[in-house]
Amino acid sequence: MPMTSPTVTAATVLVVDDLPDMRMLARAVLERAGLRVVGEASDGLEALDRVHALDPPPVPTVILLDNQMPGLTGLEVAAQVLALNPSQLIVMFSAYLNDDLVAQAMELGVAACVSKGDVSKLATVITDLVASRS
Repeated sequence: MPMTSPTVTAATVLVVDDLPDMRMLARAVLERAGLRVVGEASDGLEALDRVHALDPPPVPTVILLDNQMPGLTGLEVAAQVLALNPSQLIVMFSAYLNDDLVAQAMELGVAACVSKGDVSKLATVITDLVASRS
């Protein structure tokens, strides 16, 4: 049963992944939990364009960001976004999550890291992050 608190239903997500199937899966998981996907991007440059296009509202509450993509990596996108908006919630969502990547992401200010193998935990991680910020 989806959570219905105002904070959660107000949460918006930008999904960034170079694989269309993964974007579709992430969207399905998030929307089933009551989160609103406000956009998608297939690479780092497109992600930056989408972030700028969504500002002003609906600025995404959370950016769900793959790391290994053509062009800019997720870490590079996160660094640019966080330099302009240090309070932006970013969740790194990678199939190649390891201690080094997590450490680099956390050092940049990424809010959480989730393995693509744990896609079922994605909505909970995001709703918890949003709730902790409100």
